[in-house]
Amino acid sequence: MLILEEMQSRGHESLSLLNHAPSGLRAALAVHSTVLGPAIAGVRLREQDEALAVRGALALSESLTLKAALAGLNYGGGACVLMMPEAGVDDPHAREALFRALGRQMRPLASRVVLTEDIGVTPADISFVAQETPATLGMNTDTSAVTGYGVYRGMKAAARHALGAESLRGVRVAILGVGAVGRTLAQYLHREGAKLTVADARLEKAEALAHDLDGTQAVGCDALLDVPCDIVAPCAYGHSIRSVDVPRLQCRLIAGGEHHPLTRRGEAAVKEAGIVYMPDFAINAAGLISAATGADMNQAAERVYQTVTRITQVAEQYDKPPHLVARRMAERRIDLIGSLGRV
Repeated sequence: MLILEEMQSRGHESLSLLNHAPSGLRAALAVHSTVLGPAIAGVRLREQDEALAVRGALALSESLTLKAALAGLNYGGGACVLMMPEAGVDDPHAREALFRALGRQMRPLASRVVLTEDIGVTPADISFVAQETPATLGMNTDTSAVTGYGVYRGMKAAARHALGAESLRGVRVAILGVGAVGRTLAQYLHREGAKLTVADARLEKAEALAHDLDGTQAVGCDALLDVPCDIVAPCAYGHSIRSVDVPRLQCRLIAGGEHHPLTRRGEAAVKEAGIVYMPDFAINAAGLISAATGADMNQAAERVYQTVTRITQVAEQYDKPPHLVARRMAERRIDLIGSLGRV
């Protein structure tokens, strides 16, 4: 599908390519919706080419729209994917220049877009952006830790629906991706007594975590898809579970911190397989809530818990898949609040 066709089909408002050769800035900035307010755009820094950056920004921005709406925030959704400069960003001055260049290029968009951290980006990086534009959030929040705890709390609510389990003690959880969010999730699950299997694209990271958490098994990413378990928790970089992988899954619930772990085709496949899917935009919102409202970790995670509980209650009442219920709830808020401007 061509980019403009994809944007039209998913309702995007704009896509910008940002460039500043001296600092190495190359980025794709997508704005999906500003109906509820300025678009919150998570900033990611990854080693990828332009095509992947553009498609990643489009997918992430749609997810942020749904996440903000479902969380009751007065923000829309955006995403900014930075392509790693050829020289890297190990030099602290180079890193400062990269993010300040991003901030300067965001000045004309300050009324429409607010930047916050995402994968590969720290609060200190956003502080550099803030030196050039006021349109930032989350400089004083460790959003990864808050997000990880929120995923844990949301998983407990989802497990009550999918497994009939009030506690996660003894529940078998397979975590795919043990970066900051996945690692935090694993620590809380281990503390409660869940039985963990972990995997990461860098196997040594999974092995190190397994060494720290007694009784945890580390496997390769592909092998994890075949692990008998109750819950699969995707916490990687997106689309880590392909539709062709779904028949291999031996779980009853998919719930994790990863943005877009499934494609639309994958969502249909898990529905057909009878696997409950709690979507990313419902369960991984705690970091965004904290950055946007100033809520502490417990408050933000409790909001996620209540949101997931509400989704499961509606799903049970109308016998609908939770991921479809969650999307409809988010879209309904956008439609209703958006209609106020047309009165």
